[in-house]
Amino acid sequence: MSDAELVLRSTRVITPEGTRAASVAVAAGTITAVLPYDAPVPETAHLEDLGDHVLLPGLVDTHVHVNDPGRTEWEGFWTATRAAAAGGITTLVDMPLNSLPPTTTVAHLRTKQQVAADKAHIDVGFWGGALPDNVKDLRPLHEAGVFGFKAFLSPSGVDEFPHLERDPLARAMAEIAAFDGLLIVHAEDPRLLASAPQQPGPKYADFLASRPRDAEDTAIAQLIREAKALDARVHVLHLSSSDALPMIAEARAEGVRITVETCPHYLTLTAEEVPDGASEFKCCPPIREAANQDLLWQALADGTIDCVVTDHSPSTADLKTDDFATAWGGISGLQLSLAAVWTEARRRGHGLEDVVRWMSTRTSELVGLDDRKGAIAAGRDADFAVLAPDETFTVDPASLQHRNRVTAYAGRTLYGVVKSTWLRGQRIVADGEFTEPKGRLLTRTN
Repeated sequence: MSDAELVLRSTRVITPEGTRAASVAVAAGTITAVLPYDAPVPETAHLEDLGDHVLLPGLVDTHVHVNDPGRTEWEGFWTATRAAAAGGITTLVDMPLNSLPPTTTVAHLRTKQQVAADKAHIDVGFWGGALPDNVKDLRPLHEAGVFGFKAFLSPSGVDEFPHLERDPLARAMAEIAAFDGLLIVHAEDPRLLASAPQQPGPKYADFLASRPRDAEDTAIAQLIREAKALDARVHVLHLSSSDALPMIAEARAEGVRITVETCPHYLTLTAEEVPDGASEFKCCPPIREAANQDLLWQALADGTIDCVVTDHSPSTADLKTDDFATAWGGISGLQLSLAAVWTEARRRGHGLEDVVRWMSTRTSELVGLDDRKGAIAAGRDADFAVLAPDETFTVDPASLQHRNRVTAYAGRTLYGVVKSTWLRGQRIVADGEFTEPKGRLLTRTN
């Protein structure tokens, strides 16, 4: 490690080969070596001795709504990336909607990048959007470096981002498959949603009935059929229905190129515990019952579900009314995602290596950043989270970095305190103190 500028030493370093005591050498923002714990440190290098705190690769969250510009009062790059850094996330990929303009043309992408450039505390990439009328824009967006394209199969909730019916979906998928891009899909069937009982008011049971599992299952079945016909790469966003898992596993066995994510709120919160009127728990698809949650965890364990991402989708507090039918649907989870997932994972017998696989390694693979992110290994960016996994904290909304401090986790006691977060070998937050923004804008490179 003669060229090392920084060495981070811990008795517990999570590497691709397992957890071990190690010294991690860093030079010019890159991991140069993972060495034995007692490897000699050059006089020119700074040693950061982390003791028994766990050193893990910075998390990569590929599903975040930053809403900037245009709805910056909902969130913004400054606040979202601070919240992410506080939670051990070092890379996020921003969703193409809820901002104005949406990321549906190269010009709109450039606007987003310009706004984010000097506000990002962590690295930021961008998804493009697939709309009924922008097929001509998909290849230019791909060439401009978006990581893939998001589509809705049911209304998105914002007028400027309409959903795709079957024929527009097939056209968009065919175009994206032509350059082997990735289509990521909010899969709920609009006809089944429209025919479900729609009972406004504060009762969570009524809202849950309005977003039935069948709507997810039918839309995923349609997505699988189209992907199989076109040999397209597709990804199911925020899976909440465990009923869809067998067909996903079967499709994979048949060679369909399909991946799947779920979210911390589906893994840690249950329909049975949502209070009436508490629309901080509202999201679409919805948080479902405890028995459904058990099957999602089983699918994570067996690999049917690939990864866990936040779907951080904030709004101003006034939009979170006590009427589930009209309240904004979205859960803010960036800062708390690692602790929330770890708390439930450890209860169910999973280890931190599993959490890293779901929230860093596989998310990096999903967007093609696995040559730079997602592991503590030579040649990767020196992005780290330092975690005290056995320490607990009680969620106080006032301590959150999100612009609007509304959270479904308020008052919950969680395991896993992030002591510091590092980006390319520089500590960007420690004990609640942040540096100036050091994040870079990322583009797809393959």
